[in-house]
Amino acid sequence: MRYTDLSSSDREQEQFRFRLGFAAGMVLLCFVILFARFFWLQVVKHDYYSTRAEENRISLVPIIPNRGLIVDRNGVVMARNYSAFTLEITPSRLQEDLETVIEQIGTLIPITPKDRKRFKKLMEESKNFESIPIRTRLSDDEVARFAANRYRFPGVEVKARLFRQYPLGDVASHALGYMGRINDKDLETIDNAEQTPNYKGTEHIGKAGLEQNYEFQLHGETGYEEVEVDAGGRAVRVLSRTAPVSGNNLSLTLDSKLQEITEQAFGSRRGALVAIEPSTGGILALVSKPTYDPNLFVDGIRGDDWDGLNTDPDKPLLNRAIYSAYPPGSTFKPFMALAALVQGKRTPSQAIADPGYFNFGGHQFRDDKKGGHGMVDMYKSIVESCDTYYYILANDMGIDNIAAFMGQLGLGQRTGVDIQGESEGVLPSQAWKKRRFKKPEHQKWYAGETISIGIGQGYNAYTPIQLAQAVATIANDGVMYRPHLVKYITNSRSGEKTMVEPQPIRDLKLKPEHLAVIKNAMVGVNKAGTGARAFAGAGYESAGKTGTAQVFSLKGEKYVEGATKHHLRDHSLFIAYAPAEQPKIALAVIVENGGFGAAAAAPIARMVLDYYILGKVPKGPANEDEEGDDGGH
Repeated sequence: MRYTDLSSSDREQEQFRFRLGFAAGMVLLCFVILFARFFWLQVVKHDYYSTRAEENRISLVPIIPNRGLIVDRNGVVMARNYSAFTLEITPSRLQEDLETVIEQIGTLIPITPKDRKRFKKLMEESKNFESIPIRTRLSDDEVARFAANRYRFPGVEVKARLFRQYPLGDVASHALGYMGRINDKDLETIDNAEQTPNYKGTEHIGKAGLEQNYEFQLHGETGYEEVEVDAGGRAVRVLSRTAPVSGNNLSLTLDSKLQEITEQAFGSRRGALVAIEPSTGGILALVSKPTYDPNLFVDGIRGDDWDGLNTDPDKPLLNRAIYSAYPPGSTFKPFMALAALVQGKRTPSQAIADPGYFNFGGHQFRDDKKGGHGMVDMYKSIVESCDTYYYILANDMGIDNIAAFMGQLGLGQRTGVDIQGESEGVLPSQAWKKRRFKKPEHQKWYAGETISIGIGQGYNAYTPIQLAQAVATIANDGVMYRPHLVKYITNSRSGEKTMVEPQPIRDLKLKPEHLAVIKNAMVGVNKAGTGARAFAGAGYESAGKTGTAQVFSLKGEKYVEGATKHHLRDHSLFIAYAPAEQPKIALAVIVENGGFGAAAAAPIARMVLDYYILGKVPKGPANEDEEGDDGGH
């Protein structure tokens, strides 16, 4: 007879129930966790994930706005836009090696070595997910050929892009500036201006001149398209569209024809000219020679073009009009004479006997005219450009008195013109020399250093725009205006014009009798003095002053232009305004290594004034081979 172990069976049933209960509990726990997760995702985080899903389904595509136009004072277009097709590669979306893809594209559309070189440079500057142009400005035939083979090239597409165009070529290039691809420094500028959202999709930005200074006015407002995309990222349909707003248009004070004639007048010579409307400060012409073609930069400048511009010894990218500082030479003399009248150091009739030199401290400062000019009063000192008169005057005035007055005329300080890159120049004084030199023995100002300051030499160094502003101030009876290039800004949406009001900087409150002396003498320069040859038979009355600035020290030797290497020859300068009674234009011109002021700079000024006053269009540049004489400084 067998006996059943009831206690063992009970234990097994109890274990079974425990396991069953544990399994049921685990299943229930899993369901609770799943339900909690479901509740978290579907209820608590519903808005968040709904938005994320919508964002994955909808892509925001920026629409680049039309950049604003730039026109001259007469409405002539100087910068505009045009649309063209580009072939672009997005490296991150390629399914084959990049070089292989480019080779295959080349069987359909010509890809030159220069295209490859530019593409490589742009790749180094861009992010991997950005599309980069391999060819720009495709023809209709090239677009059609690629479209038929589009399926073979994932990551490669044709895009319509806006390009900047400068229809006048290299005319006014230093004033207009150029466009370039956005770099890290530009991104920082955009971010600091809180413009980052407005530059989504934008790849180019103003790099110089007006294009740079008025970038945020010209750029406009970026538009957007909401595009529904499939899982592969392909566009399905456009859901909504916010149109872009074109940039505002700039209307300039520049006269493009005057600008073109002025640039032609220089011929192949280096130099600069700034012409200003005295009563407003509006710049009529801003010339720096040689120029460059800003169209070279439109879709990324080619390497050889960039190297050519940077290695050219004539430095075409240098804006000489606002950056380069030169000794003013004898163009400084009318300002010195005016300072003497204002400070009571001279009267108009007070005269000196000029033997042709001035001795000071054991050194002989020679006049340009051997034997001197005889008895010289203030009028004659300007008309005949007598150095000895100003050697003595500078010594009597002292360097700090000279600096105080010249500072009032704006010399040695930035004018505030509305393009970047302006330099201060050098207005010498005792305080300046202490700042300029580190060693104490070099910081002391010596009285002998003042003598050459009087004739615009020594440490004197001013930009052409500073000289133009100074002579414009004389022409405008002592009221100085800030030079500016933009006359008004037109809102592209409303058409409303916002004027750039003339901004007076200061009124020197000059006595009319003092101004009359200087103006009369400057008129005499062009009638019977050093500028008479250049202005013979002009048909209008003008005022001017020639100047010649030494490039290197003669060390007591006589300067002979023909025996001097070209790059060591004197600079030629001229300041002027016209008509003499009611001035409409004032200018300063410098021709680097041009020799005497009457020989090179004055004929250019004559051409400019002839066109602006009389409408006469010159047939060619001013005579580049004309030689001056000893009386033309």
